[in-house]
Amino acid sequence: MGAVFSCIRDLFRSIGACIMGVINAIATGIKVVINGIVSVLGVLVSCLTCGYVGRRRRTSTRMHNRSRPVY
Repeated sequence: MGAVFSCIRDLFRSIGACIMGVINAIATGIKVVINGIVSVLGVLVSCLTCGYVGRRRRTSTRMHNRSRPVY
């Protein structure tokens, strides 16, 4: 009788582990989607507030000296 109980217990443990694996996979997928949405919204807010598109590159006025002429 103890062997049957042990077998049933292990069966339920493996089913529980399977269900937890599926739940963890779903949670990871939801996290990835939410992080993607947050990143896109961050880019949009940055663009609308001229944080990304409106920024101009600083041009250096310093002359570069070269040791030999470029032909």
